[in-house]
Amino acid sequence: MKKVLITVCGRRGSKGFKNKNLKTFLDRPLVYYTLASALDFASRSGAEVDIALNTDSDILRDLVAAKYPEVEYVPRPRELGGDIVPKMAVFQQTLKYMESKYSKTYDYLIDLDITSPLRQIDDVLNAYKMKLERDDAGLVFSACGSRRNPYFNMVKQVGDHVEKVIESPFTARQQAPAIYDLNASIYVFDRDFLATNTTGILWDTKCLVYLMKDTAVLDIDSEEDFEMMQLIGGYLFENIEGFKAVRDKIRV
Repeated sequence: MKKVLITVCGRRGSKGFKNKNLKTFLDRPLVYYTLASALDFASRSGAEVDIALNTDSDILRDLVAAKYPEVEYVPRPRELGGDIVPKMAVFQQTLKYMESKYSKTYDYLIDLDITSPLRQIDDVLNAYKMKLERDDAGLVFSACGSRRNPYFNMVKQVGDHVEKVIESPFTARQQAPAIYDLNASIYVFDRDFLATNTTGILWDTKCLVYLMKDTAVLDIDSEEDFEMMQLIGGYLFENIEGFKAVRDKIRV
């Protein structure tokens, strides 16, 4: 049986959007959407799954413990609490903590972002299955198809004029390579790639994309993002079964 560690990471405060990890999203704590996805994965994956909350926020720790006491609390050290700390360092700290505490070695680490709550019920499981099928890839991450393409309809400032971001002969977008927007919702790491990475850079391995519904590209980095996501989320939870199924699993 495969051993999987799911991480849910949220630091205290936020300069861009204050206390975003503590927000209430459509009458439920924002973090509970991610925990509902994590617990659903644990029940259906056929793997041995542990779930860990990595945070330096006592309020977030208590919020999670109130309804999800089975989630392991991993205290985040001060040196990993800054704005520019690579998130991979937080994943590595959580992995080391959990493996040491429980004297086990995981096969995979799955990170589920708190501020990307618009997942469908099968998204985490399907991203994991993609990783299982590709031993040559160190990482599967979620993304959405980009609405703009740097080979075709994106430009950059060059001196006193603009030019295409990437010079190309393409006259139709369909000719250009497929481009994706990373949405930070799901990361499925090969344990050994994560544990041995020394650069904090995701691209130091072969990466694969798991495509999600394009409305899930929103991330909460501002009050405007939050308001827009609530509008979209309200529609999705009412009209699309895959999203509704996640919300229905939230403990209230």
